Amino acid sequence: MTDPRRRPTIREVAEMAGVSHQTVSRFLRDDPTLLALTRHKVQDAVDALGYRPNLAARSMRTRRSGVVAVVLPTMRGPEQTVAAAVDEARSRGLRVEVIIGVDEGADELSLRARDLLDSGRVEGVLLVSPVAASTDRVGELVDTTGYEDRVRVVGAVPGSTETTAALVEKLADWGHRHFLHAAGPAGWRSAQLRREGYLSAIEALKLTSHGEPQGDWDPETGIRAVDGLPDDSPVTAIIAASDVIAAGVMFSAARRGWEIPQRLSVTGWDETPLMRYSVPPLSTVVVDRERVGRHAMQDLLAAIRGESKPPPLPAQLNRIVLRGTTGPPPQGEPRG
Repeated sequence: MTDPRRRPTIREVAEMAGVSHQTVSRFLRDDPTLLALTRHKVQDAVDALGYRPNLAARSMRTRRSGVVAVVLPTMRGPEQTVAAAVDEARSRGLRVEVIIGVDEGADELSLRARDLLDSGRVEGVLLVSPVAASTDRVGELVDTTGYEDRVRVVGAVPGSTETTAALVEKLADWGHRHFLHAAGPAGWRSAQLRREGYLSAIEALKLTSHGEPQGDWDPETGIRAVDGLPDDSPVTAIIAASDVIAAGVMFSAARRGWEIPQRLSVTGWDETPLMRYSVPPLSTVVVDRERVGRHAMQDLLAAIRGESKPPPLPAQLNRIVLRGTTGPPPQGEPRG
């Protein structure tokens, strides 16, 4: 009787499929000359037995480990992107190592990526960088000389500047003239782009900004932003750089007795699920991070395997959703 804890062997796969073990090896190497009918037979046997190749042995023979790594700068923020990237890699037959460098900058993340590639443990690295703007700047942003084809960087989502500007414009159309931006960390490219979009709209629409205080992706950033306003502040709209920061804005506003949205309109960014159930529910920007993560992993795997690059992402991946935290300014709000 077969021990259920024992790993099935390649010869057992071959026996079940009715082929030689050399044919199974060709299947595992994704040999393009293998007949479709044979490929299906071997795949059925692999699935039935739950066969998983011995990665260490395969790495020694082929210099391929069957593993890719995803390196993150923090435990907060990129969950959807990473989950989609991991799912994409697994669907293509690879294992994934997720490595979190808590609050590390681009230099430290670069060293992690280079060390991983030097170790031979992984075939490629998907690097979530706080400063990366696009994957075509890998050489500039990440010190991975000689490994450019085995590293991809996930940076800011396209369209962030334009979406933030559109968010300000929507509130201005309702009559808001005095704004505050509770901004994200200065070192993060996504925070920089949202701040740029905010300021460009303020200037273009001749509005007044009462500051752009920056901080971590944390409710405390929003709390400090609102706590810093005087009691007679003319600010009627706060554009927060994330839903988490917006939660702090709402907390501080409630503590001061400022009703939302009657006294203060608040927007976030990233569609944090719980904030749909805040009171009132948060207006925010929905970002297609799953698409970003899948595309980044597809690009990395194409480079590793010498395949064609996936089509580029669309220029706009963001969608504004207005809910209960936004409305017209208080009666008597000056429009000039």
